[in-house]
Amino acid sequence: MKISKIEPQKNKNRVNIYVDNKFAIGIDMEIMYKYKLEIDMDVDDDFISDILVAEEKNNAINYALKLLSYRARSEKEVYTALKRKGFEEDIIEYSINYCKDLDYLDDRKFAESYIRDKINLSKLGTERIRYELKLKGVSEDIINRELRVNKDEQFQSAMELGEKRLRLYKNDSREAKYRKLSGFLQRRGYSYDIISKVLKELLQDW
Repeated sequence: MKISKIEPQKNKNRVNIYVDNKFAIGIDMEIMYKYKLEIDMDVDDDFISDILVAEEKNNAINYALKLLSYRARSEKEVYTALKRKGFEEDIIEYSINYCKDLDYLDDRKFAESYIRDKINLSKLGTERIRYELKLKGVSEDIINRELRVNKDEQFQSAMELGEKRLRLYKNDSREAKYRKLSGFLQRRGYSYDIISKVLKELLQDW
């Protein structure tokens, strides 16, 4: 069998490959260059299968890199997205390793950045952050190493949230204020000790 024609697609980065005057495959130009495909080149079924696998790997890598260009993600998030897209396990594993080798995918760096943003921007407590990182597939070991938060800073953050929230409860009884504020701070992920200190501080004059 011989390659009889190489035809550009509407997408300028892709081409159609014809073998013995019949359409065979559509691939990315990067794959064409990698395999040095040209007209009159001899090919067989095994060679074409190799090209198809390379094309699938290329597609998976490009999709993973596209996801990571939007925001940092955990390894599990990228795996789930690729799986949902229909890629096979070996292709997914190859793509994830490719991204890790380029340092685009690193659960430790992801956790570090995630924790920083959730504490400084979202004002979440450590329990909530721990729960969210677990959902994203970050290992317990990484979470424990990265989630080392100054308790005084956590207390101040919870106090700021509590003071703002308490204004919404101005017409409630002290018991209702206690219950509502406690529930609010629990949902934000603050520890029992932090919540107790905040409640004692904010409700002592009520």
